Amino acid sequence: MLDRIHSIATELAPRLIEIRRHLHAHPELSGKEYQTAAYIAGVLSAAGLQTQESIGKTGVVGELAGAGTDDRLLAIRTDMDALPIVERTGLPFSSKNQGIMHACGHDVHTTVGLGTAMILAQLGIQLPGSTRFIFQPAEEIAQGATWMVADGVMKEVDSIFSLHVFPSIPAGSIGIRYGALTAAADDLEITIMGESGHGARPHEAIDAIWIASQVITGLQQAISRTQNPLRPIVLTIGTISGGRAPNIIADRVELSGTVRSLHPETHATLPDWIEQIVTDICRTYGAKCQVNYRRGVPSVQNDIALTQILESSARAAWGSDRVQILPEPSLGAEDFSVYLQHAPGTMFRLGVGTADAKNHPLHHPQFMVDESAIITGVVTMAYTAYQYWYQGDRE
Repeated sequence: MLDRIHSIATELAPRLIEIRRHLHAHPELSGKEYQTAAYIAGVLSAAGLQTQESIGKTGVVGELAGAGTDDRLLAIRTDMDALPIVERTGLPFSSKNQGIMHACGHDVHTTVGLGTAMILAQLGIQLPGSTRFIFQPAEEIAQGATWMVADGVMKEVDSIFSLHVFPSIPAGSIGIRYGALTAAADDLEITIMGESGHGARPHEAIDAIWIASQVITGLQQAISRTQNPLRPIVLTIGTISGGRAPNIIADRVELSGTVRSLHPETHATLPDWIEQIVTDICRTYGAKCQVNYRRGVPSVQNDIALTQILESSARAAWGSDRVQILPEPSLGAEDFSVYLQHAPGTMFRLGVGTADAKNHPLHHPQFMVDESAIITGVVTMAYTAYQYWYQGDRE
């Protein structure tokens, strides 16, 4: 069956390149993927899948029916939104939508999802159970997965697979990670309220700017001294706003930032822990504060059994020298984790780097991929799905 999958993928390669280039040239922002969704639905319908549009606002779902001998439902999820970036790649199929670019590889993700659906539909056999293909909007704003789940895409799903491109891994290889793959990402807003006064008489005022500096320093020190160093936390204050004039002591400062963590137990304690530190510092210097901690997306925790199926499938498809076991997780975030609250799953890293060339990072205006990676992703995903049905644990 692996030879059959390779053969179909090779036949489909020109079409898949065409699909990817069309998507790359016509990117759309999060929640506005109307033309992208219509294009995806057309490809799925042509492949023989039952297709639904306007799921999770602009998402698309394709259903590939099985023989009914296995009552499990497998889901394969890819995302399809682009970023507000001016493309500077110089590619002949560069973005036609000014100021919008597929700089995170979602055009490749979508193409791999479509290619996997096309291969599984052409295998010449009916798989034991059904496969649901989820094409998700708005991953870049970490909302699309929640929209899709709210519209029922995870109902009756037993397992779910996904992927994300990775420019630091060469095309033709993939990266696999057991356990934590990405971090939980939350938003933090802090308002510090002091008392205004003359810049020459600080003792008559409560300096919100100076207290804000103590809060920032105190939080960073507290991470290094009170949190388990084997369970990393990254707290970044990205904006500071306050003050009216150079000679007036500020009575109000607003801070905002992001908080990243890997372990669910640590993640659960962060809101109270941060609020306590900020409150104590402000109280010490006579200020008041408001702390608004907003949960974002949780950490992607790859299921061990499903990752084992993925690893064995990838090694069979490409050889062990092209499969990397990633030693460390990323502190980036991925809303694939939202689906994992409803069913176990795993996500792999698809290498898209070009050998002997500068590979720009994700979200860079010159980010490019080696398109040979598309076949690597399609074969890996399709064979992993096949192995799930025929070798996966049914308990």
